[in-house]
Amino acid sequence: MDEKKKRLYEIIEVSQGKDVASLSYDKLMLVTVLVGLVPLTMKKTNVYAEAIDILTAIIFLFDYAMRFYTADYKMGIKCYKAYVAHFFTPMSIIDLMAIVPVFTLFFPGSNAIGLFRIFKVFRVLKLLRYSKTMVIIENVMRKVKQQLMAVLVLTVMYITASAMFIFQIEPNLFNNFFDALYWATISITTIGYGDISPVTIPGRLLTMVSALVGVAVIALPSGIITAAYMDETKKTKSKFQK
Repeated sequence: MDEKKKRLYEIIEVSQGKDVASLSYDKLMLVTVLVGLVPLTMKKTNVYAEAIDILTAIIFLFDYAMRFYTADYKMGIKCYKAYVAHFFTPMSIIDLMAIVPVFTLFFPGSNAIGLFRIFKVFRVLKLLRYSKTMVIIENVMRKVKQQLMAVLVLTVMYITASAMFIFQIEPNLFNNFFDALYWATISITTIGYGDISPVTIPGRLLTMVSALVGVAVIALPSGIITAAYMDETKKTKSKFQK
C-alpha cells in the first residue's frame, strides 16, 4: 500500500525528470486549468459553460482528493498532522477554491452565486504549481516572510498614526475615521487619488511626509525580496552545475 501511495504521490506532483505518467498528469492539469477558465470569457452561462464547469470540477476534485491522500509524503510527516498542515497550505486552499464554483449549478437561486463565480479566477493560480520560476519565488517568500511581516506591521502602525493625526488636524475633511485611514493608505502608497485633499498647512505637511515615507515603505520590501531572489537563483544554478 505504501509503495502504491508513494507512486501516486510521484505522479500527481510536478514532474522533475522523465517520468511519463507524471508528465502526462501535469499536461492534463494544465489543459484542465486553461479550459476551466473559458467560462470566465462568457457573459452568460450556457450549456457548454456548465459542461466545462462540471468536467473541470470533477478533475479538480480528484486532484484535490489525491493530494490530500498523499499529504504525508508531501509534508514529510507520517501522522494526522500532515493532513491538517496540508489543508492550510496556500496551494491546497487554491485547489479547494477552484472546486467551489461548481456548487453554483446546484443552487441557481442563491445570493452567493456571484461570489462563487469570482472564485473561478483562483483556477489560474493553479498554474503556479507548474512554474519553476514561481517555485523559486515561493521559496524566497518563505525565507523573508518574517522581515516582510515586520515591514507590514510598521506600515500599519504608521498608517494608523497618520490617520489619527490627520483626523484631528482636518476634522471637517473626513466623515469618519475610516475615511482618514483610506487617506493615509493612499498617501503612503504615493497614489494620492486627490478625492480627499488636506487644505491646512499642517495637513499638507503631513501628506508630504506620508508620501516620502511611502517611497521607503515600497523600497524596503522590494530590496529584501530582490536580495533573497538573487540568493535563491544562485543556489538553483549551483545545483544544476554540480
